[in-house]
Amino acid sequence: MFEVHCYDAWLGGTARNSSFFRWSQLSGTLPAPLFIFLSGITVALVADGMRRKGSARGEIARRMIRRGGEIFLLALVFRVQEFVLGWPGAPWTDLFRVDVLNVIGLSIALMGVLLWLVEGRMASVLASTGVALGIALATPLIWTTWRPRWLPWYLESYFNGVHTYNAPQPWLFPIFPWAAFAFAGLATGFLLFSEWSSRNPARAVALVGAAGAGLLALSMWLDARPMQLYASYDYWHTSPNFFLARVGVVLLVVLGGYAWYRWGGGAIGFSPFRQLGQTSLLVYWVHMEFVYGCFSLFDKQSQGIRGATIGLFEITIAMVLLSMVRARFKGRGDEVWAWLRRWRSEHVGGSPGTPAEGGVD
Repeated sequence: MFEVHCYDAWLGGTARNSSFFRWSQLSGTLPAPLFIFLSGITVALVADGMRRKGSARGEIARRMIRRGGEIFLLALVFRVQEFVLGWPGAPWTDLFRVDVLNVIGLSIALMGVLLWLVEGRMASVLASTGVALGIALATPLIWTTWRPRWLPWYLESYFNGVHTYNAPQPWLFPIFPWAAFAFAGLATGFLLFSEWSSRNPARAVALVGAAGAGLLALSMWLDARPMQLYASYDYWHTSPNFFLARVGVVLLVVLGGYAWYRWGGGAIGFSPFRQLGQTSLLVYWVHMEFVYGCFSLFDKQSQGIRGATIGLFEITIAMVLLSMVRARFKGRGDEVWAWLRRWRSEHVGGSPGTPAEGGVD
């Protein structure tokens, strides 16, 4: 994610038209599906734990819907922040842009609804898989012949990413097809957290990786068929075949991640990947401001490959350090606040318990 964003924001001139830039953007198809897929994994983890404790379906659903709503509100706050920091150059329509946080919040809420409707592990797996395939199969139609044109553009955009344009935009994150990755993650999560998988984690993850390879092969086979289901076939944006391919890649990443942390370098000492993963929302939010925002380290599209690469390393190191600070002080807000009050009392004067002088009580 850092690589794609940094080179996209900062490379300019001949470097922007180079094969280096094109190859640097190739991995850009991975971060968003991974983020959304992992939101489904997380919902499965939390829901499975609540079920084991005897929580009712309604309680599980309410927790997920509430969490989805919180993330959706954060997405709206992020859009307002971007608009304010970009003012007066930012168009007001950016306030209604459907970004990845928007679809993650909505997807978590929708998964909460599904968990209210179904009960049991296999029922959840089958229902989640069905919803994922349903969204993927409906996407080409929602983008073309079934477009909800009767909706205002800012609502239609949540279905197909049309925004203010005359056609859906592939760089936005509407429910169709992106929410399908969340439900695929939900199904995978329930399988990975089963009792058998807990006793046989390596075998379970190996099966996940094998399923990923199978989905990739199936995607290529279906794409090669002369007969297509849709009048308008766009493999790289709306095709269910491309969805299968990306889910396949994500499942292989799950296998690779398990191997890395079980037998590879991730099992030895400090892991920056694991650290960043613990605070993914924070580092996503902050790094965007220092890459695309008004606090960008460089002017947009002004750097060569060397300069942009140096900036990429700076962003990566800074975000790892930020993540470490966040992890260190998470849940210790009262302790940090008390330290700040003591410091103010010692260096500025006044009693921390006196409202007029402390300024906070």
